[in-house]
Amino acid sequence: MLYIHATIITVNPSREIITDGAILVRGNLIEDIGKADILLQKYPDEEVTNLTDRIIIPGLVNAHMHTAQTLLRGAADDLELVSWLCERIWVMQGNFTPGDGYAAAMISCVEMLKSGTTCFLESMFADRYGFDGLCKAVEETGIRGCLGKIVMDVGTYASDPKWAMHPGLIEDRETSLLGAVKMHENWNGAANDRIRVWFGARTPGGVSDDLYKEMSTISREKSIPITMHCAEVAADRSFFSSLGHTPMSYCRSVNLLSPSTTLVHMVHLDSSDISALAETKTNVVHCPSSNAKLASGLCRVPDLLSAGVNVTLGTDGAPCNNTCDMMQEMRLAAILHKPKSEYHEAEPTLLPAETVLEMATFNGAKALQLDHVIGSLEKGKKADFCVVDMRHVALRPWYSAVSAVVYTAQARDVEMVVCDGKEVVRKGKVVGIDEDSVWREAERRGLEIVKRSGLKGKVEGKWPIR
Repeated sequence: MLYIHATIITVNPSREIITDGAILVRGNLIEDIGKADILLQKYPDEEVTNLTDRIIIPGLVNAHMHTAQTLLRGAADDLELVSWLCERIWVMQGNFTPGDGYAAAMISCVEMLKSGTTCFLESMFADRYGFDGLCKAVEETGIRGCLGKIVMDVGTYASDPKWAMHPGLIEDRETSLLGAVKMHENWNGAANDRIRVWFGARTPGGVSDDLYKEMSTISREKSIPITMHCAEVAADRSFFSSLGHTPMSYCRSVNLLSPSTTLVHMVHLDSSDISALAETKTNVVHCPSSNAKLASGLCRVPDLLSAGVNVTLGTDGAPCNNTCDMMQEMRLAAILHKPKSEYHEAEPTLLPAETVLEMATFNGAKALQLDHVIGSLEKGKKADFCVVDMRHVALRPWYSAVSAVVYTAQARDVEMVVCDGKEVVRKGKVVGIDEDSVWREAERRGLEIVKRSGLKGKVEGKWPIR
């Protein structure tokens, strides 16, 4: 297929924007890219899709996502973290079945595709959710998934007994670590290499030092990347301090810091932590919506970027964001850091639109060890891209294509998504998927989970319902 007459934001090494551009896709690769008139002359016999008045960007990379939690969207709003986790989220997740896990994965993948995400990193998929079902959902929807199987052996948060996990979520070394290795053997490289299997380690305090070290050793031996929440809330910082560590000195002590590790949230950092991240080329995921909604704090993204740390973006789960929409996440990331903070004066030039789009595309691909195949639109790379339809009153006029995408466009403006060379979204609908069936099944199962968890009457909000 030859896609023509679009404005193409390539995010290539020169950061070129091609006006009246075209992309030739053959198989799952970008065969050629350039001016439309030139490609039309070179390939006169190719089937053509006219994308006049559209902007094409690389497929968005959601570098932190909890697919299971999409069934819990809106079930724990306006709560602080302890109540959010211990009284709502863990209780409901501890009552999941594999069928619930599959339904959650399906609605998550469909929502991400419809909002322009072509690749995501699942952070911590528990054994009880049914890892095979998660992989099946990735296969069926056509998205690209890096899937973190949970690794843990301690049933509390930050070693605090009052933050005990629901018994249904507790796993041991054999189920979690060795189970992740087994899933890597079974699924890594499946679905035409759209599936990669990761270690999804629980937060420090939920994993013993010995298990972290064992996981880190296996990670290097078998090339299994690691993702982990870290330094998200003040309690995390207190936990590290109780051990005589800063967040990154602890992670270094258990061999976690490396280019194949992606650490999430990273709100409560010292300057020494930022230096350690830069030195070890460890990746960081910024989740602005989640951090703001749970009042976790503000990640020092400008300082991390200035130090040379690879920083990308993630939505986190639906109970602490309420959407899986990376378009919305880009806009908030670009705006959130400009006001005065404890680290800098008010500065409207911080995190410009270009930087944020890099974070959501190429930086995400780099964190996921996939920048050699996705993250930018170049000859020879995988054909993963998103088409934004600019033919709407809310989007016109526009002058900078990058600013239009980051500050103005929304998920509803995504018209087409191509992943691995296939049109997986066409005219705003996911191809080959009955979306009504997907959301109805998710709705049914979500209500059943609330009932099994004994939370009926507690998740419906504060105002009386007649």
